[in-house]
Amino acid sequence: MIELIITACLLVGSCQEVRLTYDAHDVSLMTCTMFGQMEAARWQRQHQEWRVRRWRCDVARSDGLRA
Repeated sequence: MIELIITACLLVGSCQEVRLTYDAHDVSLMTCTMFGQMEAARWQRQHQEWRVRRWRCDVARSDGLRA
């Protein structure tokens, strides 16, 4: 599994990590890196009270933690 990890903050207040998970058969780490900015922008349009501060791609471990 590949994760797009978005760090987003409320306009006033706290920040949190949001993890969008993709099947590694469909999305490679390179593909995530190439299109991650577009996906983060799409996520922000759907969650307008949040602002994306940064994003990154990583391989997800089976226990849900970072590899």
